[in-house]
Amino acid sequence: MAYDERVLEPRPWTLAQSRWAAEAATDAAPGPLLELCAGVGHIGLAAAVLADRDLVQVELDPVAAGFARANAKDAGWASRVEVRVGRLEDLVAAGERFPLIIADPPYLPTAEVDRFPQDPMLAIDGGGDGLALIRACLVVAAGSLVVGGPLLLQVAGARQADEVATLVTDAEPAGLQVLETRVIDHARAIVLLTSSGGGR
Repeated sequence: MAYDERVLEPRPWTLAQSRWAAEAATDAAPGPLLELCAGVGHIGLAAAVLADRDLVQVELDPVAAGFARANAKDAGWASRVEVRVGRLEDLVAAGERFPLIIADPPYLPTAEVDRFPQDPMLAIDGGGDGLALIRACLVVAAGSLVVGGPLLLQVAGARQADEVATLVTDAEPAGLQVLETRVIDHARAIVLLTSSGGGR
């Protein structure tokens, strides 16, 4: 994967999210995968290649989006990847549906980002409670997944996974439920949610 110091360096452990997504895609409905907060695109691209699927990637940072396009080209997947640049809430149209969504949003509370001076703030700052972009991903996913479609969401360990479960239990937003959490370590986890069709 191509990248430089202007963007978040891809973490090798995140291929666990790619592999899980590719496995889930085996039983998913037809259509392209959607990746939210794609960064340089490595997670969604690996999932798409493994699952032999088309891919739509959404990324706010135009520099990271440029790397996502270049990485898709280098993988021989350029004709099967669409990269959209801007706020995720603006770039997935009402009524647009996907069989599977992958999301790796910034999830650190703003007060903690100084611990990682090498990382761009845009890529790691999740707002005051660390959940601002997670909430946005949940809203988009609830309105964009086909019924029964999976969302694989990267979060900051088991504690934040529990916070996500509370969000969806409290119906913020409606239409999602947590099926499984895979904890990588104290700071990293992946949550599998599914759509019941009650979103926007």
